[in-house]
Amino acid sequence: MFPYIVRRLLIAIPVLFGVTVFSFFIVNLAPGNPVEMFISPDATQADIELKKEALGLNDPIYVQYWRWLQNLLQGDFGYSFSTYAPVGEMVASRVLPTLLLMGSALLIAYIIAIPIGVISATRQYSWIDYLTTGFSFMGISIPNFFLGLGLIYLFAVQWQILPSGGMNTLGGDGGFGDTIMHVLLPAFVLATGIAGSMVRYVRSSMLEILGQDYLRTARSKGLREFLVVNKHAFRNALIPIITVIGMDIPLLIGGAVVTEQIFQWPGLGQLTIQSILSRDYPTLMAVNFIAAITVLLSNLVTDIFYSVADPRIKYN
Repeated sequence: MFPYIVRRLLIAIPVLFGVTVFSFFIVNLAPGNPVEMFISPDATQADIELKKEALGLNDPIYVQYWRWLQNLLQGDFGYSFSTYAPVGEMVASRVLPTLLLMGSALLIAYIIAIPIGVISATRQYSWIDYLTTGFSFMGISIPNFFLGLGLIYLFAVQWQILPSGGMNTLGGDGGFGDTIMHVLLPAFVLATGIAGSMVRYVRSSMLEILGQDYLRTARSKGLREFLVVNKHAFRNALIPIITVIGMDIPLLIGGAVVTEQIFQWPGLGQLTIQSILSRDYPTLMAVNFIAAITVLLSNLVTDIFYSVADPRIKYN
C-alpha cells in the first residue's frame, strides 16, 4: 500500500502543475484590470501604468506565472491586490470555516441518504420507494441559491428559529452552540443535492447485490434479514458508494462558493467571490491551488478506502 501511495503522490505533482498553469492563464485572461478596480477615479493613465508596473502586470503572462510559481515553491502565495494582506494568512483564516461547513454537510447528507437508500432498495416498488425516489430527484433539482433563500425566509424571517447568516452572533460569546445554530442552514443546503444523488446510488448498488446467490444462501441458512442486508449486502455494495463519496468533494467545493455567499459564511467560497469581483489574481490562484490539492487527495483517500471495504483489492 505504501509504495502505491507514494506513486500516486508523485503522479499528482505534474497534474497539479498542469492545473496551476491552466488556472493562471484563465484567471489572467478574464476581462477587467485589477488596477482599475481599486485605484482612485481621478488617477491618470500614467498612474495606472505605474501601478501595473509595480504589481508586475506589464510583464508577459508566462513571466508572471514563473514568478508566481517560484514564490509558491517557497511557500509564499504573495499579497492580495485589493487588501495588500498576505494571501496565505487570508486563506488560512478561511479554511476552518469551510471545512466545518463541508464536514457538516457531508455528515447530514450521509446520515439521511444511506439509510434511505437501503430502505428504498429493500422495499422496491413500494410507496416508500416511490417517496424516496421523489425526494432524491427533488434534492438534485433544486438549485442551492433558491433553496438557501427559501430556508432563510422560513427559518430566519418567518419563524425566527435559526440565524440568517454569518458564523457567530454579533456581540455573542461565539461559543460552540452558537456556531452550530449558524451552520445548520448552509450545511443543509449543501447536503440536499449530495443526499439526493447518494440515495439513487445506494439504492442501485444495493439492488444489484440483493439479487446475488450468496444472499439467498444466507437467507436459507436462517440468518435474519437485518443481518443479511446490513452485514453482507451493504458491505459488498460499498465500492460504488465510496466512489460517489470521492466525487462529492469537488461538488462540495463548487457548491460552497454559492452557499457561503448566500449565508455570508466566512469561508473560501465567499473569499472566491470577493476575489473574482476585485480581480484579485493572487488570492484566486491560492484558492484554486488548495481546491486542486483537495480533489487530488480525496481521490487518493477513495482508492485507499476501496481496499478497506474489500480486502480482495490489493495495490501492488
